[in-house]
Amino acid sequence: MAIRAMGPSGQYETGLDVVGAALPELLAPAGGLDQMLAAIAAGADAIYAGLGGFNARVSAHGFTDDEFARGCAVAHAHGVRVYVTLNVFVFDDELSDAVALGAHALELGADALIVADAGLACVLRTAIPGVEIHLSTQAGAHSESAVWLVADELGVERVTTARELTVDEIAALCATGVPIEVFCHGAICTGYSGACEFSALRRGRSAMRGDCTQPCRLAYDLVDEAGQSVVAVEGDRLLCPRDYLGIAHLPELVDAGVASLKIEGRMKNPDYVFNVVRVWRRALDMLCDGAWDPGAVEELSRELGRSFNRGFTDAYLRGRSGAELMSFERAINQGVRVGRLVAVGHEEVTVELDAAVAAGDTLEIRFYPGADARPDVPKRWPQVPCPVDAAAGKRVVVHCKRKVDAGCEVYLIRSAGVLGQTATVLERMRAEADAIAPVACAVEVLPFEDVAVDAGASTELVECAAPARMVFAWQLMDADPRGELDLSDAVVVLDEVCRTGDADRTRSLIQRAGRVVCRNLGQVVIARELGVTFDVAAPVFCANRATLAWLRGLGAGRVHLPAELLGNDAERIAELAAEPGVWGPVDADRPELMVCEHCLLTAEGVCATDATGQVRCRDCLRRRQVRYLVEGDGTRLPVAVDACGRTRIFLS
Repeated sequence: MAIRAMGPSGQYETGLDVVGAALPELLAPAGGLDQMLAAIAAGADAIYAGLGGFNARVSAHGFTDDEFARGCAVAHAHGVRVYVTLNVFVFDDELSDAVALGAHALELGADALIVADAGLACVLRTAIPGVEIHLSTQAGAHSESAVWLVADELGVERVTTARELTVDEIAALCATGVPIEVFCHGAICTGYSGACEFSALRRGRSAMRGDCTQPCRLAYDLVDEAGQSVVAVEGDRLLCPRDYLGIAHLPELVDAGVASLKIEGRMKNPDYVFNVVRVWRRALDMLCDGAWDPGAVEELSRELGRSFNRGFTDAYLRGRSGAELMSFERAINQGVRVGRLVAVGHEEVTVELDAAVAAGDTLEIRFYPGADARPDVPKRWPQVPCPVDAAAGKRVVVHCKRKVDAGCEVYLIRSAGVLGQTATVLERMRAEADAIAPVACAVEVLPFEDVAVDAGASTELVECAAPARMVFAWQLMDADPRGELDLSDAVVVLDEVCRTGDADRTRSLIQRAGRVVCRNLGQVVIARELGVTFDVAAPVFCANRATLAWLRGLGAGRVHLPAELLGNDAERIAELAAEPGVWGPVDADRPELMVCEHCLLTAEGVCATDATGQVRCRDCLRRRQVRYLVEGDGTRLPVAVDACGRTRIFLS
């Protein structure tokens, strides 16, 4: 296997068959000091954390200044870097505070800032010369062209890609020479990050502001035009994906040249961070030492399953996005399978183990009551303590008062061993943190007010009359499959997603349209290359005049504001909305809540395939039928699936 070695420039060089080559950075989450210390002890190369209110996990425990400074000092003593997340979209009246927080984080010991808002990135670059900025996945850089744009025009040193990309797509982004960070483990949002207004428009709390109410984890029904349920799968968590598990693809990701492997979980406990990081560290070390064995994947996966998970999937990395991606039955911890019941007695059961357990582990018995079960039968599966240590192949007797049947699968959902090991490590690491003296670093903040000045968009672009009709690109895949319609009198609103495979269709639409609205930075690059008039709209998210100036500097004419800002933050964006060339949402008549790579219609059953066994979304008959996603309060949300199999959910 050709492992890419890190060259003097910090970029990966190809074609080096070496053992011990530099591997991708292992990047761990930290919602507080204990998580940070656990990550360091487990072998993380870098840590990302929130500090203050401008981050995408505002409800995370967070740090005091002293805790963060000591955590950074311990990290640096172990050769570990620290990144601070400023990855929300900010308003004009917040830019000064966001810059001050970024400078303060650097003073306390942070090495880089993770940013989603283009305007904030511009302001930080001006105010803090030399600051290292990483672009958040929420900015929506899905293609090579988008990566080049943000590297050239924003000067970011690293780009975090979408979870939805395949291994081949990731490799193509790495080939740009821009350091690429990819998620390797943890929770997945159903919708594309940065392109979801579900929480904001339905509950008034914005994911773009770090305050998502996680509507994708709730129960729903899917009904037809008559209101009849069409759900065929077991469970009602129709928007809940399993957790991301890329461990089987580690050699491919390393060979692709990724700069950083990112573990999700800034809301997770220290034991989660410790266990997940140490397993990934072990896997990377095996690879580096030439000891990688594909047969080890099952064991590594089992160890990872001892920490919180909703079940695991690698579907996106394989280019799949159907029902195998989803955790329809439940949105909470699923643990890892350790055996099955072979006997049921009076208030006790016998478990035959296929994996080791320890005294104090919490076991869950997956018992499904039959259709004739009494209404008072508990819906929650019984959870019982394991009384003894036992190896795989052994049998243990466990106390269980609830009715269950032989044959039920048994899962470990809480590992006493992981908790105990984490506690031991934290005791040592806390002592180290208490003994260390943080080193403050002064950071000078330069004036940056002129960054938010209008960059001088062409009056002709802003004021010219719009073509008479507006059409959405995703609908044209069915209405104009061969690309023959005359669109010279139309405004074509491009898709929210622009991956490498979308580029040719996007280019054709831009060339044929009277005017286009770009909704992804990759589309902006294509429009500029073709020299055509273009506007922008969310998910190219504009919440402040610094972003507006940057977009106009790229050549954008009209800038359409996101629906959630006009719905929830109209007063705060009044001055922005009054700027010349700033328009309302492109989807004002029917606001879009989210776009997903996953096809929601797979909840109706197995997809039809062609003669070669391939799923052909374009020919799917289900897509032609009316479907609504039904919330718990009965609200019906229209659902549309395009010819690529991507789902869009709209406000009713």
